[in-house]
Amino acid sequence: MTLHRCTTPFTRVLRFAYFASLIALLAACASPAPSAPAFPPFVLVTQDPNASPTPTPFQPSGTIDNVIPSFTPEPPTATPTLTQTAIPASSTPTTVSAATVAPPPSAGTASRTNYILYATLDFTAHTLDVEETVRYYNNTGIALSDIVLSIQPNLYGNAFLLNSITQDNTALTTYTLDSQRLTLNLSQPLQPNSATTLNLKFNLNIPAKSSGEIFGYDFNQINLVDWYPFVVPYINGWVLHDPSSFGEHLVYDASDVELNLKTDSGVVVAASAPSEQNGDWTRYRLYGARTFALSASDEFLVSESTVGSVVIRSYYFDGYQAANDGFLVIAGEAVSTFEANFAPYPYQSLAIVQTDIHDGQEYDGLVMLATDFYAQYSGGARNNLATIGVHEIAHQWWYGLVGSDQAIEPWLDEALSTYSERIFYENNYPGNISWWWQFRVDFFKPAGFVDMPVYNAGSQRQYVNAVYLNGAHFIDELRERVGYGNFAKFLKTYAERYSRGHATPENFFALLRETINIDISDLTTRYFSTQY
Repeated sequence: MTLHRCTTPFTRVLRFAYFASLIALLAACASPAPSAPAFPPFVLVTQDPNASPTPTPFQPSGTIDNVIPSFTPEPPTATPTLTQTAIPASSTPTTVSAATVAPPPSAGTASRTNYILYATLDFTAHTLDVEETVRYYNNTGIALSDIVLSIQPNLYGNAFLLNSITQDNTALTTYTLDSQRLTLNLSQPLQPNSATTLNLKFNLNIPAKSSGEIFGYDFNQINLVDWYPFVVPYINGWVLHDPSSFGEHLVYDASDVELNLKTDSGVVVAASAPSEQNGDWTRYRLYGARTFALSASDEFLVSESTVGSVVIRSYYFDGYQAANDGFLVIAGEAVSTFEANFAPYPYQSLAIVQTDIHDGQEYDGLVMLATDFYAQYSGGARNNLATIGVHEIAHQWWYGLVGSDQAIEPWLDEALSTYSERIFYENNYPGNISWWWQFRVDFFKPAGFVDMPVYNAGSQRQYVNAVYLNGAHFIDELRERVGYGNFAKFLKTYAERYSRGHATPENFFALLRETINIDISDLTTRYFSTQY
């Protein structure tokens, strides 16, 4: 089935044509280079509160009403509360006091790479001026003669301009920027268990966003995803896979990020973390995350709900309030359900962002959902907005909290996130489980080995059918085989053991055997090309 393409309401198309006529003039405007504000810098603490992200292909419109009885676990203990907050363009973003953004306890943050960024966003001119400091800790166990960073904006023509780079306050001139890869040749090897500080100054000329892209601008919104240079993981070598036409190719270490941002008056920013006002700057701090994303618009309306200590903010556009309100309730139910079944929510907040893309996309503490889903919404939980939105929220655990190789072993996050939708429905809407299987999974007649890398599929449909949908069938059969209680114990242990780390298929199956030693060789033979 051909994937659905986003449609834009007629009024927005007219406005786009108007704004497009101004692009040439606006592009000439440039924002000044950022200067550091007068407040104490970000300091790593010994506490911790989690290519590229995964677009989630959605399902056919319409409903399937065949309902069967199903197991119904205990209902969620937290009840989300909905508070409507319409923010006009002249308002500043909602802020959270510094006291509320301290990360939850965790160990091992002292040697985690951290990023401190001062960025000035010219919303009108579509430019970003950035000074970035990276504190990198060599936890590889070997001496490093080079360091490799991912520069995703460099894949977009002339979007990325590197002005200068230093290492430990000394100008670094021996580096190579080739496509997405920035290789720094160090003057002296970086010894194991030692650290170095990199400083980069760069500009982004934010490109116009095509209908199939997320990074970039359209007539009323700027999305910044995978926008800053980051050190890629070192796992028997630097891990930076080639881009793929579908799926994700990036692999991330967990890191701590502080973003200090200035932007135009009246622009509302949705971000991966809560905001704190510091004079002219707005500061965001995110702990143990794979990446930091944001979306900015001068037309955002904002609604808010809470589940326990987690603040959920939904950023949407005029005309979509009913869909926004409905999904905000579902999002609260999803966070509550996944906290009960997996682990505490990994971050301080969750931002839900409406944007003109084809489907859904997850980032740490932030998910993006297609305008089409909002337009199609007619109430309830039987729709793309619910299923895909819940899927992206599940990625906060399977991608964010537990990292994996999204290019070579994408089933580890995609199959688990797809099956997490089923867990959501059985906890909150058990009468819809049969509908979910038919609407979300079996409609497409899934087939193929679950452990298909993104590079081995002949099409996105083939990739999704194998990794997402056949993956959901594998996990369902696995759950039946080992028992619901044992499977629940396994998921919680898996989330805890590989929190802020990297999990592999070998880790997954070894822990499964540790949890309950049941022969599943018939399942792995049927669903996997490799036996673990």
